[in-house]
Amino acid sequence: MADNSTLVSETGRSLLADTSVLDSKIIETSKENVFPGSVLDVEEEMPQIETRVVLVQEAGKHEELLKALEEIKVPYIKTDTIEELGDSDSPEFETIFVVSDFQDSTFNNLCKADCRVIGPPVVLHCAQKGEALPFSCRPLYCASMLNLVLCFTGFRKKDELVKLVTLVHHMGGIIRRDFSSKVTHLVASSTHGDKFRIAVSLGTPIMKAEWIYKAWEKRNEIDFCAADDDFRNQFKVPPFQDCMLSFLGFSDDERANMEEMTEMQGGHYLPVGDERCTHLVVEESTVKDLPFEPLKKLYVVKQEWFWGSIQMDARAGESMYLFEKSESPGLKKSVSLLSLNTPNSNRKRRRLKETLAQLTRETDMSPFPPRKRPSAEHSLSIGSLLDISNTPESGTANGETPKSCARPSKNSTPLPLKQSARWQVAKELYQTESNYVDILTTIIQLFQVPLEKEGQLGGPILAQEEIKTIFGSIPDILDVHIKIKEDLEDLMINWTENKSIGDIILKYSKDLLKTYPPFVNFFEMSKETITRCEKQKPRFHAFLKINQAKPECGRQSLAELLIRPVQRLPSVALLLNDIKKHTAEENPDKVTLERAIESLKEVMTHINEDKRKTEAQKQFFDVVYEVDGCPANLLSSHRSLVQRLETVALGDDLCDRGEQVTLFLFNDCLEIARKRHKVIGAFKSPHGHTRPPASLKHVVLMPLSQIKKVLDIRETEDCHKAFALVVRPPTELNNKLLSFQMTTEEPPKEDWLKMLCRHVANTICKADAENLIYTADPDSVEVNTKDMDSTLSRASRAIKKTSKKVTRAFSFSKTPKRALRRALMSHSATEGRSPSSANESYIGSRLTSTSSLAGVPSPSLVSLPSIFEKRSHTLSRSTTHLI
Repeated sequence: MADNSTLVSETGRSLLADTSVLDSKIIETSKENVFPGSVLDVEEEMPQIETRVVLVQEAGKHEELLKALEEIKVPYIKTDTIEELGDSDSPEFETIFVVSDFQDSTFNNLCKADCRVIGPPVVLHCAQKGEALPFSCRPLYCASMLNLVLCFTGFRKKDELVKLVTLVHHMGGIIRRDFSSKVTHLVASSTHGDKFRIAVSLGTPIMKAEWIYKAWEKRNEIDFCAADDDFRNQFKVPPFQDCMLSFLGFSDDERANMEEMTEMQGGHYLPVGDERCTHLVVEESTVKDLPFEPLKKLYVVKQEWFWGSIQMDARAGESMYLFEKSESPGLKKSVSLLSLNTPNSNRKRRRLKETLAQLTRETDMSPFPPRKRPSAEHSLSIGSLLDISNTPESGTANGETPKSCARPSKNSTPLPLKQSARWQVAKELYQTESNYVDILTTIIQLFQVPLEKEGQLGGPILAQEEIKTIFGSIPDILDVHIKIKEDLEDLMINWTENKSIGDIILKYSKDLLKTYPPFVNFFEMSKETITRCEKQKPRFHAFLKINQAKPECGRQSLAELLIRPVQRLPSVALLLNDIKKHTAEENPDKVTLERAIESLKEVMTHINEDKRKTEAQKQFFDVVYEVDGCPANLLSSHRSLVQRLETVALGDDLCDRGEQVTLFLFNDCLEIARKRHKVIGAFKSPHGHTRPPASLKHVVLMPLSQIKKVLDIRETEDCHKAFALVVRPPTELNNKLLSFQMTTEEPPKEDWLKMLCRHVANTICKADAENLIYTADPDSVEVNTKDMDSTLSRASRAIKKTSKKVTRAFSFSKTPKRALRRALMSHSATEGRSPSSANESYIGSRLTSTSSLAGVPSPSLVSLPSIFEKRSHTLSRSTTHLI
């Protein structure tokens, strides 16, 4: 069926007629009937009409519907058949019928009688909004498509189109026969035709017919809206629907990636030369001619068409991206010369003039001789991310520096051909600064501005939070360096040996200190955001493919361009050192250059300090997010994470023997967490970022002052990489032994124990950290690691967990064994006598059964005296210390 066809329903009304025209006729008719005389006589001549709601059949049994009608204060009656209403045409009432089923015979009879019919969701919606019942010339079941204007294209079956149009009207939507800017959605059965092309150009969402059917299935949901992004995006027509693509001239990895993207975007791919192919995508930089004569129906397009279609989430017009065969150099030159005389050649003529002017400046008028990179003999050793030994302008030397639309240099007078070495290095400083400004301008104009632009075809490519994370303070950095470039340019034009270069750097040192730390500190997060968005968002991936292929980028990716601000300050420091080396001692700029270099050192040191603080804060929050139930008092401005260690528990005090335990060593405390048995779903922030679920469960946060001794357990056949901590919590009278086995090679056990003891000594203000380490035999502390990885041990741990669950399920008292024993002892002491033998036997039996369920004796019950051997003391002395 053609797009301009008209469908007629059973009542003889055009389904595709503009609703606005029909509504205007109704309004005019009502005006003629309501206002026959003067305005003053309206109240006298027009009788008051009361709205009455008739609940038909099942609608009368809807309790929520009855409450809604009472809230909006509309009288209603119930009926099983419409024949019971003898006064349905009474002029005293405006009757509205509420019908639950829009497909039965009662509904059809009401439609033939031109009665006002609505569905229960409309009444509930009005009650929720506090609005009056709407007036609709058509049956209205719900408001799912209220204020939506739809247009159809490509449908050939009349019955299908009639059904779709009717459903749209039932949901409150408006139909337009012709496409215009007022249309909010185009429902397409094919990707051909003028309507489809116009919708793509205007960025109008193009939907499948399934969208209408699925929206109708949700018709009873009061708060549902068919235009909701999450729901609508499921039924958008993909860019490559009805397309068969082939790829020519790409590498194997590129072709595999593009074939995968083709299927993700609703298309199919075929080998090159297949007659069923509709589009041949060509890599224009490697393919100069096609290996076969293409069919007339085959579109031969550049790869920009492929990525552009994905970026705007709709198939782009092929005419703008057609591949043209390369011509011979002689023919191309002749055509180019002839084209200068054509009427529409202003752009080519201007481009030729700019090229000639550039060649002239470079050969005759340029005050700068050919560029030479002086050797950088002096360097600033900071030992950080901002290492000035980097050469960030290497891309410029290789001819790959991006050239953006930077402002042209000022006119300058020719200088003598031979210049001093100081001038040569100053010239290089200016050139690298100019190139750096071009790079920042490219980042902003080619990437940031298009991403922030409102009204993007297909909607925003990235969220505002993601754009801010990627680009950070790049615009502020650009503003500062534009000023530095202008000052350097003035200096080079009016060059004398006494001109001060250091003053320019000192002038903007505070601005550099203000703008660089926010970007450098979060540079790694910027790269991670780019990588994540490129993987998760095909439109952003296509956006990068299109823009990174442009000559302004110099074959560099966005991440490679964004690293330039990290490298720029060290590069400037190198050049200032070279200028200082070629500056005479009597030159006043010698001292100024030293001050400028020191100021850059301070800026870079400040950046590194901020970066370390930022990374430490990030580590803190990583621990908080990873450990479920982590105490809030762990977060402190004076606290820093020192080391993370993966271990296995060898005792039962903190958790079950054999459980995986992670130790987080901070400078003043030790966070102990075990691996979670159940991991809940990922947390999703309001901005759409998904955070991984917490994989650990908090056990205890222990101040290092509670650690009394650190035991280095000797290596034996039955015990490997084990150590223990002797701790005394403030609520306990006796020491507790916590034993662990390291499960990682790094750090080595000796280094870990020394690190732990050093921070314990700092916490308790002791200088002899080595005296905290003791050596112990595995047998003396009843520790062994032989059975930790055996199948029997894993089965035993599983049975023990199950038995604990059963014990908790059938126990009326959740009191632990230790608390029960303490309560019994205190009770005995209060009474001044021991419990009776019956009580002892009863409680003993309860404790025995509980101990049998635990399976392994607790190391806290082992006698601690006489089991330690200090490295530099005798066994008897170490025993005395421990007691």
